[in-house]
Amino acid sequence: MLNPNIGKLIENYDNRYRLVIDVAHEARNVAKKVEESGDILIEKPVSIAIDKLACEVEEK
Repeated sequence: MLNPNIGKLIENYDNRYRLVIDVAHEARNVAKKVEESGDILIEKPVSIAIDKLACEVEEK
């Protein structure tokens, strides 16, 4: 997914702070998994985390 609309993401959260915390948490998980596997990322972990959260929102 390219550049998910933040407005659509924020609709599913009580506040922006919670969204930022969830994105940061997921980005840390992505970075940790990549480091453990030794893979190389082309995209930044934050971008991957936002895309993942956006996909989860669409599934609901």
